[in-house]
Amino acid sequence: MVQHIGIGDIAPESVMLAGAGRAILLQLANPAVGYGVAHHSHFATDPLRRLHGTLSYIYALTNGTPEQRAAMVRHVAKAHRAVKATAAATHPAYDARDPQLQLWVAATLYDSGMLVYNKVFPPLSGAEAEAVYRDYGVLGTALGMPAELWPATTADFQQYWDTQLDGLSVDATIRSVAGDLLAARNAPLWAKALMPLARFLTAGLLPAAVREQYGFPWTQRREAVLGALLGAVRIAVKAIPARLRHAPMHFYLKRIPGQGQAPV
Repeated sequence: MVQHIGIGDIAPESVMLAGAGRAILLQLANPAVGYGVAHHSHFATDPLRRLHGTLSYIYALTNGTPEQRAAMVRHVAKAHRAVKATAAATHPAYDARDPQLQLWVAATLYDSGMLVYNKVFPPLSGAEAEAVYRDYGVLGTALGMPAELWPATTADFQQYWDTQLDGLSVDATIRSVAGDLLAARNAPLWAKALMPLARFLTAGLLPAAVREQYGFPWTQRREAVLGALLGAVRIAVKAIPARLRHAPMHFYLKRIPGQGQAPV
């Protein structure tokens, strides 16, 4: 019997956290998302809040109980209600409940997650890759995005992705928000200790054109270091037990009401 591989098998891998900064900065590079975050988030005073929220949402939707999934969807939907504004001279119009923006956020989570997964784990078969891709659509549909907005296949997604990348724009406001996130000045000491690595991974994994818009320096030497680091991780994950690799997921699920018996 062939075992189905889905998002619930991939999302728990802690190495996927390496792509978290990339996903968030790609989200911000869409001005309608970036300005919504700039006006309604508090990266300077609470730099890890969006990361915690994103991870809680992903783990609840992919590996939580039905009660946890419902609780997290309600929480995020409530938080999004106030994130809206009409266009002005200083910012574009934005609305966190816009299905197109929900699609973009889900797309960054999928693309960043699979980028990291494919650099660390053996490649998925074509059928497995399509199954995982279809599963990722839930990160958008759970917030109200119509299912038909999620591109039908990975090939369709790639066309959508390339088009979206061409339209990204990073200005001084969005660079400032990203700087607050990656500086983590008010984060706990353990988080501050990890930030140099997080900044390096975020810059290295971004598409080159987006990296340039953010003004991150990058060289062939840094690219070589990134390759060596990911190579070491490929070896390490083979020796680390699943209970340790999945520890961040279990940590976040314990913080979400309705834990009960999680389906993992």
